[in-house]
Amino acid sequence: MNDEYRLADPAVHEEEQDLELSLRPRSFDEFLGQEAIKDQLRIFIEAARSRGEALDHVLLVGPPGLGKTTLAGIIANEMGVAIRTTSGPMLERKGDIAAILTNLEAGDVLFIDEIHRLNRSVEEVLYPAMEDFQLDIVIGEGPSARTLRLDVPRFTLVGATTRTGLITTPLRDRFGVTHRLDYYGEEELVQVTSRAAAILGVEAEEEGLAEIARRSRGTPRVANRLLRRVRDYAQVKHDGRITREVAAQALVMLEVDSEGLDKVDREILTLIVEKFGGGPVGLGTLAVAMGEEHDTIEDVYEPYLLQRGLIQRTPRGRIATRLAYEHLGISQPGGEEQLF
Repeated sequence: MNDEYRLADPAVHEEEQDLELSLRPRSFDEFLGQEAIKDQLRIFIEAARSRGEALDHVLLVGPPGLGKTTLAGIIANEMGVAIRTTSGPMLERKGDIAAILTNLEAGDVLFIDEIHRLNRSVEEVLYPAMEDFQLDIVIGEGPSARTLRLDVPRFTLVGATTRTGLITTPLRDRFGVTHRLDYYGEEELVQVTSRAAAILGVEAEEEGLAEIARRSRGTPRVANRLLRRVRDYAQVKHDGRITREVAAQALVMLEVDSEGLDKVDREILTLIVEKFGGGPVGLGTLAVAMGEEHDTIEDVYEPYLLQRGLIQRTPRGRIATRLAYEHLGISQPGGEEQLF
């Protein structure tokens, strides 16, 4: 299961990174959706630029594929500064973050993806850097050890996380701006796929794009990925034009159903319903049965199933709802939804 490529997985796969970059918006005007967040960031950026200051630190929260990385790049572009990108798991030692901080220029943006996975010792180095723009370095060991405090340029830290609850309170409190990105509506995703189709030179009818948007799990990254695969199907099996019928046929071939669920999603629901009697089933048991890591189940698969009301989290575990039975075409025992 770990090696299976999922079209509906909002993560970026290595083989599609170049295409993702070509479709990535570079300004707020190009970035579609999340209007309230864009309006606020525009104001904060304009105010910081007018004062000649670095933007306050920004924390972006939300499921994968909604544009956190893109927004970090746009913030840097709008501020007219460079951006340095890294991720929490890559910063293993204090020296890793110290090397990055000392090489920043004034006003630069440091983007840390998966910031909730930062090593605690690395996180402690960030506290004075974020608050006082100073870096504490310990020289030597034992009784002869001494602390050297270095100034670092005034920078903007942009952190991205899918699990804000795992960020420690001291780190979270040092962000002056916090935004939560929401799933996209169908109309917004039509605009996203329309923009991507124009960039890719794909001829597509609005109804065809709407069919793709409807099955894109409220996620622009998934919508763009499905668009590219439907484009391939239209090119080989039809005249290259994406109509509603062509999009529907392609998505059936790709095993993405009318709710945007793919083969793996349906396997999860079927497992809960048929093997565990509809639940409750613990996350650990579900992860072992699926051959996946706990975090993958919780961060990648569950959010959309929860959003669609197909499963519920309870103190005793995950349960399948009435909607899950209906979607699978299976009669629910007792004819009523289980409640725990």
